[in-house]
Amino acid sequence: MIQEATKKETLRVAAGTGIGVCLMVITFGILHCVMPEKVPFDYRVFTGGIVGGAVAVLNFFLMGLTVQQVAAQKDDKQAYQRMKASYSQRMLLQIVWIILALTVPVFNGVAGILPILFPGLTVKIWYVILRRQPQSGADAPENAGEDTVKEERGDRN
Repeated sequence: MIQEATKKETLRVAAGTGIGVCLMVITFGILHCVMPEKVPFDYRVFTGGIVGGAVAVLNFFLMGLTVQQVAAQKDDKQAYQRMKASYSQRMLLQIVWIILALTVPVFNGVAGILPILFPGLTVKIWYVILRRQPQSGADAPENAGEDTVKEERGDRN
């Protein structure tokens, strides 16, 4: 079962990634107007951005599912192994996507690769925004996720 926190964060990252892809496409358009011979602007920018964004959000979602599963595990060694395996698989997914983005002619390589950076950027920007707002309790950035881990492990303190 997918926890609400995983859904919420994935939707937040998907929105941030979508905004990032839109800004990237606009930037490609502006750069194409300034340097049309150096910066292409065609359907490949859109396909690369859309699929690259989808891969980035999928990677984040899979990480969230793994963290959710690891938090429920009692054995730290198994939890570590699961997290390590997930990381390797998600890295492989990204490497395969990068190779496809650079070699398949329907994608612009740069437009396909850049969205991989957008989830991390979204999380960092969101964290900065949260830090500026006065918060306390479980919703505070420094406590984010603690309740989920405690619930999964059975801690009620």
